[in-house]
Amino acid sequence: MGLSVGLVGLPNVGKSTTFNALTKAQNAESANYPFCTIEPNKAIVPVPDERLGELAKIVNPKKIQHSTIDFVDIAGLVKGASKGEGLGNKFLSNIRECEIILHIVRCFDNEDIVHTEGSIDPLRDIEIIEGELIFADIEQLDKKIDRLTRQAKLDKKARPTLELAKELKAHLDDIQPVSTFPKKDDENFIALDNELRFLSKKEIIYGANVDEDTLEEDNNYVELLKTHADEVGADVIKLCAKIEEELIGLDEEETQEFMDDLGVTESGLEKIIKTAFAKLGLISYFTAGVMEVRAWTIHKGWLAPKSASVIHNDFEKGFIRAEVIGYEDFVTYKGDQGSKEAGKMRLEGKEYEVRDGDVMHFRFNV
Repeated sequence: MGLSVGLVGLPNVGKSTTFNALTKAQNAESANYPFCTIEPNKAIVPVPDERLGELAKIVNPKKIQHSTIDFVDIAGLVKGASKGEGLGNKFLSNIRECEIILHIVRCFDNEDIVHTEGSIDPLRDIEIIEGELIFADIEQLDKKIDRLTRQAKLDKKARPTLELAKELKAHLDDIQPVSTFPKKDDENFIALDNELRFLSKKEIIYGANVDEDTLEEDNNYVELLKTHADEVGADVIKLCAKIEEELIGLDEEETQEFMDDLGVTESGLEKIIKTAFAKLGLISYFTAGVMEVRAWTIHKGWLAPKSASVIHNDFEKGFIRAEVIGYEDFVTYKGDQGSKEAGKMRLEGKEYEVRDGDVMHFRFNV
């Protein structure tokens, strides 16, 4: 659906290792020096969903297909990136194309892995990265204000946008992100954001990259990060990127045994993927047949015809009705026939808002 999550952070914090584990493939070079990632690596990552397995037990399909999210591994930013340091301008433009930022923050000590700032300090690292996003927004907004100033001399209609842009500039000059600007609902702000795609407005998920010993109990670095995240209303997900990478290639039983030994119930990467999917405002509905059990990705709030379009545009154009069975009912009554006999299948029309987990079959005529 063209929605993506950008992995950012200082060099050598574990971004590329996290990306390798996310994609289950060694296609992001990891090395113990800055800027080992130059071009952004992109991957389509399946969204873990246990419900697909339960549906498959009932219909025994030939294949299972998950919903997906695009993840982009963006090269390490450094102080001064907004001024071009460390190829920063190129990397910042990569972030601009993403909807959500996954900020990998190093929360472990290891003398063998260098840190570009010389020490481990999660809050300092966050200040550097998010400061660069603000500085990049200031640079963009300055150029826009110059254009609006010239335009307003000839066209009075440009003046309200100019005034709002100046208010936003003052907000950014105080090193406050666009996300905390009080007039984000103003139509002039919305127009500015649509054009400039402010970096510091994007929602952030913090990935606390820890060592094996910290998976069960938080260390001081993680505690500091969680306190900061609470203050700004962000999520923190703890993971050990190196261990997640080591899980690549293990089967389900081996993975579970490994996680049991570590004392964790769910992979940090799974939590990241699920959290990002939800924060993008996405949900899944299912189709379940002998050929495949499949999760279809839609935006929360979509009506049935629009939801049908992700299968094929003709489904929306010629939409007649949708046959809908709730996931729980489908499992309880062992499929289509049992659900129908129990009176659990509903016929829904064009105004039906599709719910997460609906098992659907569309009727259409083109």
